[in-house]
Amino acid sequence: MIGNEAASRPAGLTRHVPGLALLRSYKPSWIRYDLAAGLILAAILVPQGMAYAELAGLPAVTGLYTTVACLVGYAIMGPSRILVLGPDSAVSPLILAATLPLLGASQDPATAIALAGMLALMVGAIEIGLGVAKLGFVADLLSKEVQVGYMNGLGITIIVGQLPKLFGFSTDAEGFVNQVKAFVTDLDETNGTTLVLGLATLLVLLVLPRVSKKLPAILVAIIGATLASAVFDLSARGVVTVGALPQGLPTPAFPWTQLSDVGPLLVAAIGITIVSLTDTIATSASFSARRGEEVSPDQEMIGVGTANIAAGLFQGFAVSSSASRTAVAEQSRSKSQVTGLVGASTVVLLLLFLNSLLADLPQTALAAVVMAAASSLIDVRALRRYWRVRRSAWLLSVVASLSVILLGVINGIVVAIALSILLFFRRNWWPHGEVLGKAPSGNWHSVRDQEAAQQVPGVVVFRWEAPLFFANAGIFRRQVRSLVRHDIEWIVLQCEAVTDIDVTAADMLEALTLQLEKQGVHLAFGELRARLREQMHRYGLFDTPEREQLFSSLDAAIEAIAADGPTAPEPDHDHDPDPEPDHGPGHGPDHDQEPDRDHARDRDPTRLHPDERGSS
Repeated sequence: MIGNEAASRPAGLTRHVPGLALLRSYKPSWIRYDLAAGLILAAILVPQGMAYAELAGLPAVTGLYTTVACLVGYAIMGPSRILVLGPDSAVSPLILAATLPLLGASQDPATAIALAGMLALMVGAIEIGLGVAKLGFVADLLSKEVQVGYMNGLGITIIVGQLPKLFGFSTDAEGFVNQVKAFVTDLDETNGTTLVLGLATLLVLLVLPRVSKKLPAILVAIIGATLASAVFDLSARGVVTVGALPQGLPTPAFPWTQLSDVGPLLVAAIGITIVSLTDTIATSASFSARRGEEVSPDQEMIGVGTANIAAGLFQGFAVSSSASRTAVAEQSRSKSQVTGLVGASTVVLLLLFLNSLLADLPQTALAAVVMAAASSLIDVRALRRYWRVRRSAWLLSVVASLSVILLGVINGIVVAIALSILLFFRRNWWPHGEVLGKAPSGNWHSVRDQEAAQQVPGVVVFRWEAPLFFANAGIFRRQVRSLVRHDIEWIVLQCEAVTDIDVTAADMLEALTLQLEKQGVHLAFGELRARLREQMHRYGLFDTPEREQLFSSLDAAIEAIAADGPTAPEPDHDHDPDPEPDHGPGHGPDHDQEPDRDHARDRDPTRLHPDERGSS
């Protein structure tokens, strides 16, 4: 059986090129499903691609070039059988923000296309590099609350930026505040016909999905707006249309402007990479799990990176995954990436032979498409939940939103990443501690959580909820010393959540032990992992103790203390209450997750905090 499993695994080149593995395993019965799903998908890809290209400040046709190139690139190197890539409402504003300052006053479309292509190549190179180096954790640099805040700010920014186009006029303002002022000032330039058509399109996009899941709202809205524009000759009434698209396909070329543009584009490329991968890996994992498939995050990064490079070489721009388009493919019973290839082929046929088909498509309809997509980025429900369960998460989310709105999308993503990193360090630098008591059930709980939890006379059991390292060693020492009272003879540290002890913390523990001993207080450690016990002995701690200080459980420590203080190691010294798997080099224990244990199950936001205790 093991031999059969090994034989079924992709080997050689097919292991690194999922598209080849797909060709070898493709079943003829899938073709009818993939054909139908691809045609349905194409009907969505075309208007969205054009709308998001204009959102990026590029000609609408580049959205179609991008769509074709990225679908083919991902079909070759992408591991997911169903994930759909393409121009994205969260990425396009970043492209605009990165390229607009470099264009200067010229606003030359050819230069804009070249800059966007360079940016796509940089994003692709970074993503492939991360995938090859197996650095998938980079996709987790944005915490959930910060990610929600960033997307909320982005959605609001996009909607405000599209309002003039929806109303039938344009402004040259940059920045959220200036855009709002310019929109209000120029409201008298509104074209009534354009506004009515745009609002009708937006209404269809927002309402139809709630009425029927079978009818693709974007297809209905775009066909309706285009027909209305053509039949009633709305262009004669001032309604601006897309016009005929350039016929044919672009030839592959390496995009380049000048060396001085590389630095600013690189900063934007890093931001786009993080935003794109965070969403892509989550979307891929979600849809793959529903299909009973397993997808490698590292290969996913290589697949998305390949798609971006392909787009950059064919006059396209940076792309990301789309949960909505992937859902359409899934609902259409897509079986493989052949669905994406069918969609790409359909777009190619449009460019070659039907380039005038959407000439009467109103620009206001594309603005409605963008605004509907932007509204889906805004998650008010999550904000309400954060306010209810954790106010600090709500505050972080709001700050991230305001950063995007007031500082711009590029600076906003930098602030969002910085907030996530600071949040991580804050929770490890200044973790909470709890005084524990024993409940009637026999489990240990916070004395604040349960009134029935009773402390042992003369003993303080203290839980520390973070790794011990240089940044929090001083806080730990102050917290422990603050527990010392005249009637306390022992402090037992519950250490199950301690996943690491560095050299600075070890020196602190040695000094703290001596200080407490001088005060007649003894320090003991309960439930310390076996790996950390060995590490502490290597540090030279407790080599010649007057009494045993390491215990396999809190109960063992209390029993030994009750027996007038232990003088010899307990028999179960090598038992590890929480054995850890061998993570391999570079993969230590997960510091972000709290262990699952009875005596630490309930969390109280009012638990003992450094600034709530007196200093030593």
